Amino acid sequence: MVPLNSVPALGLLCGAVLGLGLWLVVSTVPRIGRPKLIERVAPYVADISGEARSLLAHRPADPTPVLGLFTRPIIRAVRTIASEWLGGADTIARRLRQAGSTASVERFRGEQLAWGAGAFAIGATMAILAPSFSALPVIARIAMPFLAAALGVIVRDWVLQRAARRRLARISAELPTVLEFLTLSLTAGEGMLDAIRRVARLGNGAGVLPTEFAATVASVGTGVPLGQALVRLRDDLDHPALSRALDQVLGALERGAPLSSVLRSQAGDAREEAKRTIIEQAGRKEVAMLVPLIFLILPVTIAFALFPGYLVLQAGF
Repeated sequence: MVPLNSVPALGLLCGAVLGLGLWLVVSTVPRIGRPKLIERVAPYVADISGEARSLLAHRPADPTPVLGLFTRPIIRAVRTIASEWLGGADTIARRLRQAGSTASVERFRGEQLAWGAGAFAIGATMAILAPSFSALPVIARIAMPFLAAALGVIVRDWVLQRAARRRLARISAELPTVLEFLTLSLTAGEGMLDAIRRVARLGNGAGVLPTEFAATVASVGTGVPLGQALVRLRDDLDHPALSRALDQVLGALERGAPLSSVLRSQAGDAREEAKRTIIEQAGRKEVAMLVPLIFLILPVTIAFALFPGYLVLQAGF
């Protein structure tokens, strides 16, 4: 008997996965051509004809139910682990809303699965065909595609988090200006809804926060009360400074307090928070700038200072 090494084993595994995938694809492809007369009439006479019922009960070979029966526990366990590590459905929905994406949680999970499948295929191809990986142990080569798939899923979640953070940072930058503009509109005699509509009309397409206000105005136009629309905006974005400002606005609307003074104070607080954020970022950047200074510029300077003396000493002795 010829021993079976790792390359044919991985080839057999990939071939089995490819064959199962092709079977699933072929089983879902619709049949080309017009259906027969008996197939079109059978659904209408199934109550009185046994042959029609047997014809309707006949289905082509489809491995999906059997495959789902065997893989359901594994999929449930993977879904539980993904929800614990990468966030549940509520967390993903909030991140998608913060990133400004219109995709649903199911679509995002599908994208994560596609990224994981693509990374798995790349890892399997590298483990089988790359000459540099032939010296690795068999366990490492088998585990490489699965590690690549997990990395693909994590990278997709990181991309979403990064998009959400960047959009929230833009909201933080736009919030003081928007609040001051609302204050000017209220001081000029407009109502809260008219002021929000003006901000949405002037800044729609040019900023993130005016776009969100445009969606709020559209919700109010469909019959949603202004307070409820602002509460939905606050809960969906979950931005700390914006949430505080909207809480103060909602409290002023309930008590009948003047909104201009409330928004003016909130605009000042937002600008102070923006200044603190800039100072904190400058402190972190200052520490990061020490890395090239210490590891690149300083060694080169020392080398330029000591190298001529080293040459003189070497020439003298």
